[in-house]
Amino acid sequence: MSSVSSLGPEKSGSEIEDFSSRLKSYVCYNPSSFILVGIPGLDKFHIWIGIPFCVIYVLAIVGNFILLYLIATEHSLHEPMFFFLAMLATTDLILSTATVPKLLSNLWLGFQEITFSGCLTQMFFLHFSFVVDSAILLAMAFDRYVAICFPLRYTTILTRQVIIKLMVSIVVRSFSVILPDVFLLKRLPFCGTRIIPHTYCEHIGVARLSSADISINIWYGFSVPLMTVISDVIFIAVSYTFILHAVFHLSSQGARRKALSTCGSHVSVILMFYTPAFFSILAHRFGHSVPRNVLILFANLYVAIPPALNPVVYGVKTKQIQDKFVLLFSLKRTH
Repeated sequence: MSSVSSLGPEKSGSEIEDFSSRLKSYVCYNPSSFILVGIPGLDKFHIWIGIPFCVIYVLAIVGNFILLYLIATEHSLHEPMFFFLAMLATTDLILSTATVPKLLSNLWLGFQEITFSGCLTQMFFLHFSFVVDSAILLAMAFDRYVAICFPLRYTTILTRQVIIKLMVSIVVRSFSVILPDVFLLKRLPFCGTRIIPHTYCEHIGVARLSSADISINIWYGFSVPLMTVISDVIFIAVSYTFILHAVFHLSSQGARRKALSTCGSHVSVILMFYTPAFFSILAHRFGHSVPRNVLILFANLYVAIPPALNPVVYGVKTKQIQDKFVLLFSLKRTH
């Protein structure tokens, strides 16, 4: 009898221990939330830092929605270049909305907590929109290449069906290469600190909080930009090599100027998109002497400023959009 009773508590104790270990494992693999610290070292300036970011975000929302409205309603803008521009504006809205509102709630209201699912969602749309933007810039480079090198065949090469296929392939490619990031993070245990020294969630930054081996995350995080963004840059460079070759073989100086002006807005957007990205990557890799708050501030400017400036660049440099924009507001004033 005593032997039976002595086995009971031991079994009960082992069950409790097993339950607690399973509970700990569940909590580690399904953390409720993370803490985004914001911009460390600049806490007393958070309110003031939030003001320009709020202004930039409002400009991005208003500018891109106006651009989308003009392209949707004006039949003269239903051309391949403007379809790609509409896609770029949509992606810019996703990029800025995925990051800036959370940044402002952090800076102004002190809401530093973000749920695990919210963190994964933010991370997905951040990286997804970046890869989509890069692919759209490549598609726009192809559009300019066809327009300048094969002007007589432009409408037969870039048909509506071809444009739709290009857009679908851009989304499918970007979705396919970024979705694995979500599962690579979900497989990791987060039993230690859950404090993210940043204002938003990004793949490697979150993965580094895990005590497990993250070599797969690092290699995949390295290979995705190589497969997508770097290859896009190479193809854009090749496209513009052919474009410049064709332009400088034009006999008329006026024709040369006109051909180059059609590429001006696209080149400006390319420089705004890729230059800060590569600078940020190099700064994180080699700029160990650069203060962390400067890197974080720059990373936020990078996701906030291009979406706000892209509509301005195309509005200033593209006469068709400029004319429709002026017409839109002149009609509103008369009413």
